[in-house]
Amino acid sequence: MRTRFTWIGAMLVLVAIGFLMACSTKYKPSSNGLIVVPAQGSAVMQTFSLNLGNGHVSQINNTSGPPIPGLPGAVILDPTGAFAYVVVNQNATLPGSATGVVSFKIGSDGKLAAGTMSPTLNSTGPTTANITCTTSTNVQDTFAVSVQPAPVVPHALAIDSAGKYLFVADVVTSGQTLPYLNPCTNVTETATVPVPGAVTVFSVSSGSLTEIAGSPFALPNEAGGTAGSASALAVTPTAFPIEFAACSGHAAPTTENLYVTDSANNIVLNYTVASDGTLAAVPTATTPGVSTGTTPSGVAVDPCGQFVYVANSVSNTVSAFTICTAVSQNCLQGDYSLQPVLSSPFSVGDTPGPIAVDPFAKYVYVVDTGSSQLSGFRISASDGSLTAITGTPIATNSGANSIAIRSDGSWIFVANLNAANVSQYAITQATGGLTPQTPFTSLNYPTGVAVK
Repeated sequence: MRTRFTWIGAMLVLVAIGFLMACSTKYKPSSNGLIVVPAQGSAVMQTFSLNLGNGHVSQINNTSGPPIPGLPGAVILDPTGAFAYVVVNQNATLPGSATGVVSFKIGSDGKLAAGTMSPTLNSTGPTTANITCTTSTNVQDTFAVSVQPAPVVPHALAIDSAGKYLFVADVVTSGQTLPYLNPCTNVTETATVPVPGAVTVFSVSSGSLTEIAGSPFALPNEAGGTAGSASALAVTPTAFPIEFAACSGHAAPTTENLYVTDSANNIVLNYTVASDGTLAAVPTATTPGVSTGTTPSGVAVDPCGQFVYVANSVSNTVSAFTICTAVSQNCLQGDYSLQPVLSSPFSVGDTPGPIAVDPFAKYVYVVDTGSSQLSGFRISASDGSLTAITGTPIATNSGANSIAIRSDGSWIFVANLNAANVSQYAITQATGGLTPQTPFTSLNYPTGVAVK
């Protein structure tokens, strides 16, 4: 009898070991890709191993998540793939949560260390507001009232080629409602003061984030417009693709420009990035920004630094712009200003948002969030115009909210918030065509995806 129980116990141990091995996947940086997915439903980070030979994806067993100290949103990896950065916002259902950016160190086994929170402590918006009232004798009077700056609300991420600065798009709040004593009527009333969006800039050192002096940088006022809302951003490269791109072998610029979409005023803004990370707005001839379609919600710069592409979620288009790096027939100055591509804009599916360019500056892919599709376009190297890729748009799953392309241009991933999974597509590099793979399951409500 004792022998039988001993045998059964041994079998149970073997089954347990087998179960643990099935739940844990070996990952080698030299032979596997790594996929990082934040899950909003569980407020934890997940990592997955990508088999570069067959594209098979399997989960890496991360003990305790690791947990995210806030409600997660967008995710991005640094250029070396050593750290993951995630936008988080404070939420009453998550005790001890905060608003800011969390950094996670990526181990050699693909697992993430505990996150380090970098709160966005600064605020933006005016400190005074002008209120106009009319006296009993119909005389108008304007007076100033004090306003408390509103906290920034981080939304989207971008990081420069050197991994030196992390840029965060802060969306507009609904405005501040404040009481004031109306001197015209001597009655206490309320007014709503609009609060502009901004860009928060962090300097990066071995994954540690420090918000730079002067940050956040409030979006400029558009004459006759509303308070700006930074919906997306993208930075020009200071390193070109090593091979397979038209710019390979050429010297990349040493200066950086940051392009930020303002979804409230339907423009894209241009900022120079100083050596210390400080942003300086580059105005156009008549307005702070260049006109886009209605409600720009995504922006991408191609890896050769030639073109900027903006997804417009209400007009269902992609606006294309040439980056003026040198004087030409279309560019009066080589100042990184934007000139619309002649045939722009280009039609896409319903409610386009997340947008990305492949690593070789040949193709643009756009997530059509309203129709749960992925649109693809070939880039004309001569003028930046777009031609639809055969077979696209192609279906994603419900709640598609983000996109990531692997650095070798072989795979695309789209996180699907409502389907609790991530869509995967193989890229045919000669044509940009997409071959759908079986989506892999994540925890509930994935809010982003990044890949190395």
